[in-house]
Amino acid sequence: MRSTTTQHAPESRRIATADAGIHILQAGAGPPVLFLHGFPETLAMWRRVVPLLADRHTCVCADLRGYGSSDKPPSTPDHRPYSKVEMARDMIQVMDELGFDRFSVVGHDRGGRVGFRLALDHPDRVERLVVLDVVPTLEAFERADARFALAFWPWSLLAQPEPLPEDLLAGNPEAVVEHALREWGTERDVFPDAIVAAYVSGLRDSSTIHAICEEYRAAATIDLEHDRADRAAGRQVSCPVLVLWAGGGPLDEWYEAAGGPVGIWRTWAPAAEGRAISGGHFFAESNPVETVAALNAFLTEL
Repeated sequence: MRSTTTQHAPESRRIATADAGIHILQAGAGPPVLFLHGFPETLAMWRRVVPLLADRHTCVCADLRGYGSSDKPPSTPDHRPYSKVEMARDMIQVMDELGFDRFSVVGHDRGGRVGFRLALDHPDRVERLVVLDVVPTLEAFERADARFALAFWPWSLLAQPEPLPEDLLAGNPEAVVEHALREWGTERDVFPDAIVAAYVSGLRDSSTIHAICEEYRAAATIDLEHDRADRAAGRQVSCPVLVLWAGGGPLDEWYEAAGGPVGIWRTWAPAAEGRAISGGHFFAESNPVETVAALNAFLTEL
């Protein structure tokens, strides 16, 4: 087992898993932490977080399969290749290749769903789990209402049968990215033009568009099947869990009756703790100092 590394300068590399080549960026030294991004982003979303953590942790940032520079393997009618079960297996194989038997996971948005599946399916591998601005997929769908449908339009739009969502995304990728970055509670100037251009460029590629839609279709179908089966079996996340969410955002305001995001997560991870952070949905980018302070305190907790 390799738990530390002398590497400090960021290194970009590609790791072959059983089904997909996964693009990663590795930096730092210390206990390993795997960072997983959300939609419509890539591993570039951690650009302001990793430099503040790399002196204490080995940071491994990955493009999820279907996103960024990672492969877009063919899908199937049941969308299984883009289920969170399969996406989590990618990450287990990535960390195997890097020599890390146990590691912590920090997942934002879609990456938080993969992180949840990692902790649930591979409890012997995940030391700690941090989820950013997300509740479990099954919980989100079961609590969905008009507010959810209007605010989280990718859930319903991108899960529609092909080729409608693919055609819509391809028609104006700039509008999709700009809307997400502008309307989800984070100041637009947080995102440099080069970063925005990279996100838009990804949505110009037909294979990427299709893969992202397949991931959303999986969330609305096979991922729900997996979650329901796990709930019926009483499976829970056994590792420590930190829940961080956008202050003043949907998760902060919609779920008060359930005890907020922490109350929802405790049905799956009884020891979950957490709090809100200012900066909108993309607070890891808009408020990296507070985000990193919360991560450091949790990841180094005895």
